[in-house]
Amino acid sequence: MSKTITLPDSVYNDLDSVSKELTAMAGKQISLSMTVYLLTAVYRAHVSEPCARDAFRQRLAYSEIMSPEEFEKTWK
Repeated sequence: MSKTITLPDSVYNDLDSVSKELTAMAGKQISLSMTVYLLTAVYRAHVSEPCARDAFRQRLAYSEIMSPEEFEKTWK
């Protein structure tokens, strides 16, 4: 079942750019949804390593994460 999401233009453009890079690497078309899937898989593989997970957790804990509303305003 597919869902529609709304992305700020700059996030969409980044995703599109990554999709094009993956297409060039794979030598075949990689769709935006495939790109999201691959990025999610890379994220999960990265955080499955204890050292990487701990470093990522620390970085998130000390970063100033915006609220979803602030993110939307900033990226529009």
